[in-house]
Amino acid sequence: MTRFEITRADPRNMTDAEYAAVHELDTLLDAERLPGDPPVPYAEMVQGMRNIPAFVDVTAWGVRDSNSGRLVGTGDIGVTRLEQNRHLAEFNINVHPDYRRQGIARRLLPLIVERARTEQRTLLQGNSNSNVPAGEAFLRRIGATLGLSMHTNQLMLTDLNRALLAEWLELGRQLTAEFELAFWDGDYPEADLPSLADLHNVMNDQPREDLHVEDWHITPQMLRDFERSWTAHGGSHWTLAARHHESGELAGFTDVIWYPSHPELLNQGNTGVWPRYRNRGIGRWLKAAMLDKVMRERPSITKVRTSNAFSNAPMLKLNHALGFKLHHASLAWQVPVERVEAYLAMAAGR
Repeated sequence: MTRFEITRADPRNMTDAEYAAVHELDTLLDAERLPGDPPVPYAEMVQGMRNIPAFVDVTAWGVRDSNSGRLVGTGDIGVTRLEQNRHLAEFNINVHPDYRRQGIARRLLPLIVERARTEQRTLLQGNSNSNVPAGEAFLRRIGATLGLSMHTNQLMLTDLNRALLAEWLELGRQLTAEFELAFWDGDYPEADLPSLADLHNVMNDQPREDLHVEDWHITPQMLRDFERSWTAHGGSHWTLAARHHESGELAGFTDVIWYPSHPELLNQGNTGVWPRYRNRGIGRWLKAAMLDKVMRERPSITKVRTSNAFSNAPMLKLNHALGFKLHHASLAWQVPVERVEAYLAMAAGR
């Protein structure tokens, strides 16, 4: 009978051998989650783990097959050191396909629960991918309920509705009497950091469906932490914002991230407009202007991906009109810690 050895690890400070084992397992699992995508390079993965934003505290474990020494599973729990959402912890459990249904996840769960209790967190959140049904099945088994349905949609630039893009760019030209576009490549200048941090808080308006989550309050320091994380593993971050001439206020923004290791793929990040400036076409202008700039200055990019809540009908409508199509679905689940403890007690009594 296969026996498993579980060891605790600090994802920011592991040995080369430990990082190599994680990369091997993650590459296999990514091929399941995102079939057809090239693997994330080893150096990029390592830098990403070493540069997790400072306000996030992550505890992780690795599971090895004691017969072969192979890493066959990982688990982690992350908590944010912020004033909001102090009830919440996010967790992940990943198991090699050949080792599923052998109790690995059930051995990792008590460690995650113990850490949640130590941090006085009462709610766990985890995610599943539509390409890996085992994830959803496990989360349902431990008593998790669906909190948010997300669709990741992909636009092949060959399918882009260029007539619509031109229409939105023309709409933008009409808006230049009141607004101008501001562009940032990479880290934000200190002078702009407070206003951009405040602008990111507009994303609290996006649908959260049934997730038990409070508004996140983005601070300048948090933006700096995000920037360090993106830059450390090679990301190029572009931001476009619409600035109101009269007040100087930033009315809305959109941002994208591109990695040289995946030169064909652009990741669309956030797009948001403050309520007082909505229904004037600013969001459409920002999306069109960014796409136009990308196509002119990043010719290697052939596809764009973005994620939206399934209930976010206005944004889905805009994206579908441009030519985005469903790539995969990801689901956010939530479960009270006490419910996981009840599941574990029941499983132990079988």
